[in-house]
Amino acid sequence: MRRFSIFLLLTLSFFVSSGCQKKADNTPAEMHWDRDMCVRCAMAISERKYAVQIVDPSTYKHYKFDDIGCAVLWLNEEQIPWKKQAIIWIIDAKTGKWIDARSAIYADDSITPMAFGFAAYTKETLPAGHHTVDFKEVARKIPLIEKANTQKVTGAIQ
Repeated sequence: MRRFSIFLLLTLSFFVSSGCQKKADNTPAEMHWDRDMCVRCAMAISERKYAVQIVDPSTYKHYKFDDIGCAVLWLNEEQIPWKKQAIIWIIDAKTGKWIDARSAIYADDSITPMAFGFAAYTKETLPAGHHTVDFKEVARKIPLIEKANTQKVTGAIQ
């Protein structure tokens, strides 16, 4: 019995120290492309240009999304009490690096995983010739896009 207890203790300590721990900071967590699932729509996150992470600033829990649309809708639908304090990271569509979603510049003509159409850039990486909006405008437009898409689907079914 004593050997079993020691074995169990060693096994548990191995799992605790071998990466099963949650990330305890507000920087983006490692992505497991094609395996991580969008918290809202449950699709595998595959498209590297549009991934989003939201971090709860008090617990540092990371939530992953395949499109900024899913992230914004999730914040609204789940009535997240820390919504205004949420740390939101989005991939820069040109460089593939994480940037602050609230200060990003969004081109509104992209083909994104959930068809919301917003790709994020910094001033330095924004391609010329795109109509752009800021995060506040993105957050305002997303529920309207979702409503219009729902009406199209509902109308097509009837």
